[in-house]
Amino acid sequence: MLYLAHMRVNPPHPATEDFLERKAQEKQMALELQREGKWPHLWRVVGEYSNYSVFEVADHDELHAILSKLPLFPYLEITVTPLATHPSSLAANP
Repeated sequence: MLYLAHMRVNPPHPATEDFLERKAQEKQMALELQREGKWPHLWRVVGEYSNYSVFEVADHDELHAILSKLPLFPYLEITVTPLATHPSSLAANP
């Protein structure tokens, strides 16, 4: 299943050592999930400390497990939208 996630980061001001450590851990986890194919797309939002990401996982529960294990989870505001193939897309009309 595909999911679009909008993740907004709400860092502490000033940034704490805990936040900076979690940020480094988050990068490593994101790279690992991308290599596994579970996080195939990751885009930064210009002018914001946020991203839009596409996750490809088995179900809602797997996505929830991934998101809640993100090191920056305590600092994130996340909106998730399940995605389905559009009938006018090339994927639906080979």
